[in-house]
Amino acid sequence: MNGVEKREPDTGVTETKKEEKKKETMRLEIGSDSRNESFARVVVAVFASRLDPTLEEIDDIKTAVSEAVTNAVVHGYRGGEGSIYIEAAAEGRELTVTVRDSGAGIADVAKAMEPMYTTDCTGERSGMGFAFMEAFMDQVEVWSEPGKGTAVTMKKRIGG
Repeated sequence: MNGVEKREPDTGVTETKKEEKKKETMRLEIGSDSRNESFARVVVAVFASRLDPTLEEIDDIKTAVSEAVTNAVVHGYRGGEGSIYIEAAAEGRELTVTVRDSGAGIADVAKAMEPMYTTDCTGERSGMGFAFMEAFMDQVEVWSEPGKGTAVTMKKRIGG
């Protein structure tokens, strides 16, 4: 173009790139020992920290993960041996955490999710695990089949 640069007129509008939604994932397998509950909650909290959550959001996530892992240990494996699988995904500002076991399963998920309902006969459990998960996360879905196990998927939008 003979040394002449063609330029578009300045409209005064600046374009900003949309936040890219790159999905990042983490997988963890732990034994069904109640001592592993604190490890699981810390690992998920560290993973969630990439979304720059508030301290309150981190506490919410840790509490929900603790409840899900404890349910797998106490109800899924009934104190016996087994594996608990934890998967976390961060996409955009949303954190998704799934806690899964291959334990006893739940015959009536709706009943199990009622506050104060528990299958624990010792009187040590309050039956508030699912209620806490629902209180601290934006969405909780439970899949279960007797004899095959349970998967609890929890979602939380960070910063919103």
